[in-house]
Amino acid sequence: MIKNYLKIAWRNLVKNKAYSIINITGLAIGLSCFLLIALYVMDELSYDRFYPNADRIYRIHSDIRFGGAELHMPVTSDMMGELLKKDYPQVENYTRLYTFNGDKLIKKGNDYIDESKVANVDSTFFDVFQLPVIEGDIKHALIEPNTVVVTESTAKKYFGTTHVLGKTIETKDDKNPFYKITAIIKDIPHNSHFHFDLLFPMKNVDYQWGQLTSHNFYTYLRLKQGTDYKAFEKKFDQYVDKYVLPQAKQYMNLNSMEEFKKAGNSLEYSLMPLTDIHLHSDRSFELSANGSMQYVYIFSAVALFILIIACINFMNLTTAHSANRAKEVGIRKVLGTEKRNLVLQFLSESTLMVLISLLIAVAIVYVVLPLFNDVASKQMTTSSLFSPYILPLLIALPFIVGLLAGSYPAFYLSAFKPIEILKGKLKLGSKSGGLRSVLVVFQFAVSIILIVGTIVVYKQINYIQTKNLGYNKDQVLIINGISSLNNNVDAFKNEVLQMPGVVSGTLTGYLPVSNSYRSDNTYSKQAVMDAKTGFDMQNWRVDYDYIKTLGMQVIKGRSFSREFGGDSASVIINETTAKILGYADPVGKKIYTTTDTPGKTLAYTIIGVVKNFNFESLHQDVGPLALLLGGGFGSGVFKVNTSNIQSLTTQIQNKWKALAPGLPFSYHFLNESFDEMYRAEQRVGKIALIFSVLAIFIACLGLFGLATFIAEQRTKEIGIRKVLGASVQGIVQMLSKDFMKLVAIAFVFAAPLAWWAMHSWLNDFAYRINIEWWMFAAAGFGALLIALATVSFQAIRAAIANPVKSLRTE
Repeated sequence: MIKNYLKIAWRNLVKNKAYSIINITGLAIGLSCFLLIALYVMDELSYDRFYPNADRIYRIHSDIRFGGAELHMPVTSDMMGELLKKDYPQVENYTRLYTFNGDKLIKKGNDYIDESKVANVDSTFFDVFQLPVIEGDIKHALIEPNTVVVTESTAKKYFGTTHVLGKTIETKDDKNPFYKITAIIKDIPHNSHFHFDLLFPMKNVDYQWGQLTSHNFYTYLRLKQGTDYKAFEKKFDQYVDKYVLPQAKQYMNLNSMEEFKKAGNSLEYSLMPLTDIHLHSDRSFELSANGSMQYVYIFSAVALFILIIACINFMNLTTAHSANRAKEVGIRKVLGTEKRNLVLQFLSESTLMVLISLLIAVAIVYVVLPLFNDVASKQMTTSSLFSPYILPLLIALPFIVGLLAGSYPAFYLSAFKPIEILKGKLKLGSKSGGLRSVLVVFQFAVSIILIVGTIVVYKQINYIQTKNLGYNKDQVLIINGISSLNNNVDAFKNEVLQMPGVVSGTLTGYLPVSNSYRSDNTYSKQAVMDAKTGFDMQNWRVDYDYIKTLGMQVIKGRSFSREFGGDSASVIINETTAKILGYADPVGKKIYTTTDTPGKTLAYTIIGVVKNFNFESLHQDVGPLALLLGGGFGSGVFKVNTSNIQSLTTQIQNKWKALAPGLPFSYHFLNESFDEMYRAEQRVGKIALIFSVLAIFIACLGLFGLATFIAEQRTKEIGIRKVLGASVQGIVQMLSKDFMKLVAIAFVFAAPLAWWAMHSWLNDFAYRINIEWWMFAAAGFGALLIALATVSFQAIRAAIANPVKSLRTE
């Protein structure tokens, strides 16, 4: 019986080639979109789940509000993990990561290679994060100082083999240049929220240990089986009262935590499950660029809607095509075929069509996946289609979609009354017109929402790229790792400044983009700090030329100057800081900050106020900032004014090699770092555009087929109208107006939904565009034009046909 069903189904597909091609093409494109997004979503949801005991590992987060300034960080003090393990039996183990030492220069032959994926970790790191080991005793690998654990690819990079146990790597580090390799591990998978190639021991970190109010360590806890982490979070208040408050009292006039809170301040710690970090954490100092659960929801909805649109096409075309199958149904019923067998016949046809579409879809995925990986910044492979998560879905899809898409046509066609069909009393193809209209409205409502979403995303990205940030990010060249020049730094800077096309230059590690140096401290306008006047503020060390090079604007007072010998005790603040201090004119006033000595403060004189500039992502408001003169530097920053960048960078590289032979030379531009902050939004914009176009194409494909069959049903009517003098334009309008009404109705439903969705998305930005009426008008008008062009093609074809032929066929 099944064989017979499939044989008849295949014959019908071959017989009705145009109908089959339209249906299979729409389904194949819809299914390929669905599979691509399913791979994307599965990859996003897989982060950090490969670690054993991942369900019991948590990262501690810090939320600090002090004096109006807010810090949301994934780091804690160096002591927190140890103290929690000591006091609470629920903590089975803990480990810390420290990344604030920056890059390391590793020697290979006579040259050094700049390695950025480095970290210092506790010896317990591999107990909490159990990674596959190639060689070495991983449990004791990092107990001693001057040791290192390397990944498989790093071992091959420097030695050409993974058998490097006991060998030594040399770094450009004056204190500890040589490190013994004590273990080799497999490369950390791409779906981890951190990626390191070299792991050094925590004992090699030069740090003022025991500062409970300084937050610089990524701390992870592994809780005992059965521990409710939400309940455990409540114990953090005890930790603050027992350890943090007594130490905080030494640095400021603070009697109790209640006093601290009454002043509008807060210090809160929370736990985030390891498997939630990638999609739910968006804090300062993240170890890598995280994803967003919001985008997972958005893309999942898009995948589902595209699949539904493809299924709607199938239902619409099948019910509209019922005229060609009605007599077959009538005859088969007269000959005794049961309704159940007819339903199974039509369902087998739809399942076969979906199966063919699925095979084509898998082929499409295989071809376009590399391009999709490039757009989505992923490393997915087609083998993922056969993973335990995707394969069951792949097997079930033909039956699920076949049933979903074929159920209504099957029951609709099998319900025809044979007597009415054979007598010609049944108005074929019109009975389901109401449902078809609803489905077309749904298709175009989704298309309009996607068009509005694409417009808003691109407008917001354009706004980000063109907004006045308070500094100049264009043609600013950054030379990385300039501190490795040691005593030759000033000489290098002066040489570069003499080159044609270089306007100015500054030495600093602090830049107004993410993943740059950051440091903060407690400040007050009173020498004796208390909970009411104290506030947390970023303090950046810069040189005399920082403000000029980055094009910032001093709106009160002056910038740092070599003409004033006392500027080392001076500070320039931003507008936000001036507002917190409450001075109408803060120039000349004193501001105080804590020092390493309890109870002792350091005074700075405010010499200027710089106009607020966005030194973090536009997702965040501008916080308080202080610019201090002197200190460490990490990069050479040069404002250039030349069209021949290649020639200039070659000159700079030659000067670098002359001063530092063997040291790596690398550079980038400030606008590239700025764009990197919004890479996720740019990816979303590109992906949204691609799938919007495909969704509209699928909807139009169905609309084209529907218009074709409706025109066929009205062949006699069109012929009679033409004989009676109807114009081609009038016939086209007659055939098109019903579809135009449906698109208009779709717009009425889509507009408020699109506004709500995009308003929710824009709320994640502190600085954002306004959603304007023209965005909806453009989307609605665009959808109308697309639908009109699709329907008009078939309508014109029907209208210009010879009416004699159509009447003869009747």
